[in-house]
Amino acid sequence: MLKRWIPWNYLVKHAARRYDMIDPLTFLARLRRFAQPSEFQEPIELLRAGLLFHARGLVNTRAIQYNLDWVWPFWVEKQFDPRDPSFIPRAFSFSHINLTHRNWTSVGCPDVPLYPIVDPRGLVTPLFDGWSLDAWLLTADGQRMFPSRLPEVTQAWLFDHGLTVETRCRQDELDLTGRVWLDYCENNGWQMHWRLQVSGPPGVVLVISLRPYNPEGIQFVESAQYDTAQHTLLVNDETRVRFSRQPQFTLFDNYKLGDVSRRLAETGQETAATCDVGMATAALGFKVDDGANLTLNIQVDLQNQLKHERDSIVHGSGRSWSQTLAGTAALEIPDQRIRFLYDAAVRTLVLLSAGDIVPGPYTYNRFWFRDACLMAHAMLCAGLLERTARCLERFPGLQKHSGYFLSQEGEWDSNGQVLWIFERYLQLSGRPLPQVWQKAIWKGAEWILAKRIDDQQKSPHAGLLPPGFSAEHFGANDYYYWDDFWGVAGLRAASELAKRADQEGRAKKYAVAAAAFADAIWRSIAQIPEQRRLGAIPASPYRRLDSGAIGCLAADYPLQLVAPGDSRVERTAAYLYDNCFLDGAFFQDMIHSGINPYLTLSVAQTFLRGGDIRFREMVRRVADLATDTGQWPEAIHPFTGGGCMGDGQHGWAAAEWVMMLRNMFVREDDGGLILGSGVFPEWLQSRETLRFGPTPTPWGPFTLRLVKCEGDLMLEFDAEWRGESPCLETRLPGYRRQVIEPTGKPQRIIPED
Repeated sequence: MLKRWIPWNYLVKHAARRYDMIDPLTFLARLRRFAQPSEFQEPIELLRAGLLFHARGLVNTRAIQYNLDWVWPFWVEKQFDPRDPSFIPRAFSFSHINLTHRNWTSVGCPDVPLYPIVDPRGLVTPLFDGWSLDAWLLTADGQRMFPSRLPEVTQAWLFDHGLTVETRCRQDELDLTGRVWLDYCENNGWQMHWRLQVSGPPGVVLVISLRPYNPEGIQFVESAQYDTAQHTLLVNDETRVRFSRQPQFTLFDNYKLGDVSRRLAETGQETAATCDVGMATAALGFKVDDGANLTLNIQVDLQNQLKHERDSIVHGSGRSWSQTLAGTAALEIPDQRIRFLYDAAVRTLVLLSAGDIVPGPYTYNRFWFRDACLMAHAMLCAGLLERTARCLERFPGLQKHSGYFLSQEGEWDSNGQVLWIFERYLQLSGRPLPQVWQKAIWKGAEWILAKRIDDQQKSPHAGLLPPGFSAEHFGANDYYYWDDFWGVAGLRAASELAKRADQEGRAKKYAVAAAAFADAIWRSIAQIPEQRRLGAIPASPYRRLDSGAIGCLAADYPLQLVAPGDSRVERTAAYLYDNCFLDGAFFQDMIHSGINPYLTLSVAQTFLRGGDIRFREMVRRVADLATDTGQWPEAIHPFTGGGCMGDGQHGWAAAEWVMMLRNMFVREDDGGLILGSGVFPEWLQSRETLRFGPTPTPWGPFTLRLVKCEGDLMLEFDAEWRGESPCLETRLPGYRRQVIEPTGKPQRIIPED
């Protein structure tokens, strides 16, 4: 009522003129003309995330550039150095954000939603979006080693005992190795462990410093207090950091006094600091007295980070990594780098599916259906059936009464993705349709039918889904074919699911609807003037060809809505390869403005399916882009090689790597299994046995082996067919195509003439 009585628009416009400011209503109206009219202009979830992100950036603006004498994290040391390729001028920048080295690696345990992260120079952030701990070395003659300022360090993700990030820093005679992992303690619950080993000349000192920042920027430390009797540092009155020995000195400072790093020559015994700005720092010094070596163990209590009652289930009873990974698809190839990246990707998927599947341990530690469905698919194909089932069981509870599977408004791909992954799960697992899923499935399919635009409209978007923000890397609101292809796949899946439920009426209805929807898409594409589409598929009926067209490859991979080698898809992939690749990988110049690993692999999948060997160079390039710990950020800076967008350990990227390797060995197509079509020729020259599996297929679990025997290449496989066996066809490079007998007996592969 009040809204109708008070002329809000007039008052806002009048206030803007009164203070000589831009009229926000006129500005927003102009801004929205760049997009198609939509019921949702900007998803509130992205607006909220953006506001928080730039709020941090504004704090960074105030804190960093006026205090460059502080010791800062690696990304700041690089990004604020005018001699470094990472340098970004500040000038009119609204906020200071990490845009050049968004890289970190998490440690953790299966089923435990705790994600301590380690940056590329060993900076440890124990709490989610929290403060950090850093390790420095001092020598008796005043030499200092700050890892964030070192040109190079050695870092690895180790799998021997759970997940451990190891960082080794060297400078002259100084050697500092830190290992970080997560473990459970009966007395204190879940703890992050950090073991530091030091070697160097006599008199070297290890300094552990409390830092009011993390790989995104400032994170406030308002108080810190050291308990001499307990060897503990209490941070912000809530988190205890435990040390295995007593330090020789303890120093504390606040923002007004400056960074504690300027006082490292002192040997005080201070015990506390408070800072109303939130920039308290501390330094605890441990002298190397026994010879030239020191080992220090640190534990940080994380139990209070488990916020939900369901999280308490994992107290001390979480499964080990070996238990969780038992029976998953193993990769054996002579290329140790690619094999390591596969193993790392599988572990990243497990790590990020402790509760709801999330696409990252930090920046993207929240739920989207899009990422969750694609990550769940990779988990399925890796053999993590029970884990995938547990994650999918949560989906119906996130559905709105309207039938919309909502993670954020305006994303019209989610319903198709959820229905598709439900059907894929049942197809690959061979399990029956759960009764509790059925209502959600029918509501989800009906939502797609209701959401489509009236077919009777005489417009290029007739029969499509409405304009939306969709996957944000396509651009502003538009009628994205990406959404529509997923909608068709969802209706097809709903038809198959209805057959499983013996609901033939529903099955026929959704099959007919899917065909009509597909016809509307191709009719819309055909209406686009040829000079705009050049035989390919733009992102929407109203766009010219640009990098957003990559979303249209979903019709080929993973959905297989078109036959292999479809000319429209091939021309789209060719356009992207010729116009949107930089240094051998896909460069997304909208939003992400970086080299994108998972989108590169999307193009590679289309090339693989179409028999184009250029997929190999893409796979190798993506392997080169991975960090030493086996991670990919969402997008990569073309000069620094560091992350420039999204989370530094991106789950979607890990998922696409798993799917790439799986499909290179075993992929479903033409109603059967295609074997070895992506195996690299040089792998076949090795004497080592090549192996992948067991991987679930619609016919049962399957393991492929390629064995060299007296100069011949022999194919072996293990399978547990659930019924009639599929057609098995080999397409190995340098060898003839062969149809393989489904008996599992070793069979010789005949070389090409």
